[in-house]
Amino acid sequence: MERARSAMERLVVDVPDFPTEGVVFKDITPLLADPAGLGDVVEALAAAGRDADGTTTVDAVVGMEARGFLLAAPVALALGVPLVPVRKAGKLPRETYSVSYSLEYGEATLEIHTDALGEGDRVLLVDDVLATGGTLAATRELVERCGARTTSVAMLMELTFLPGRESLGDIPLTSLLAV
Repeated sequence: MERARSAMERLVVDVPDFPTEGVVFKDITPLLADPAGLGDVVEALAAAGRDADGTTTVDAVVGMEARGFLLAAPVALALGVPLVPVRKAGKLPRETYSVSYSLEYGEATLEIHTDALGEGDRVLLVDDVLATGGTLAATRELVERCGARTTSVAMLMELTFLPGRESLGDIPLTSLLAV
C-alpha cells in the first residue's frame, strides 16, 4: 500500500479549474504511463477483494465510467474475476437497469446490463475518486438491482472535504490517498 501511495503522490498531477472553475482535477494519466507505479496501485486496489490469506473474496469487480474502467480491468484480472462495466446512459447494447443521480458539478445517469451479476454475487466497486458519493451510491443501487451486493470499495483517492464516505454505510473502503 505504501508503494502505491508513493507512486500516486509522485505521478498524479493537479489541474486547477478543470472541468469547471474552482475544481482541482486529479490527472492520473502520468500514473497510467508508469508501469511500475500502475502495478503497485493495481495490487493495492486488488487487496480490497482479498482476505488476509490472499484469497479472492469477491465474485466480480464493477468499474464505473470512465476512469474507473482503467483501474477496474487490471484489478479484476489480478483477482481472477469478471469485470462488469457501469456505463453512462445509452452506451450498453442490451437490456439495462438505470439510475440517475447528482454529481458534484452536474447530473448523470448510469446503467448496467440486467444480467451482468448473479443473485448473491459479492462485488468490489473500483473507481478513481470518491467525492460526493453520488456515483458510488448509484452504482451500489445498480448492483443491488441485479441481486448482488457490494462487499467492498476501492478508490485511488478520497476527497475528505466532501461527504462521499457517508454513501458507504458499513461497507469497507480502501482509499490509497486522502486529499
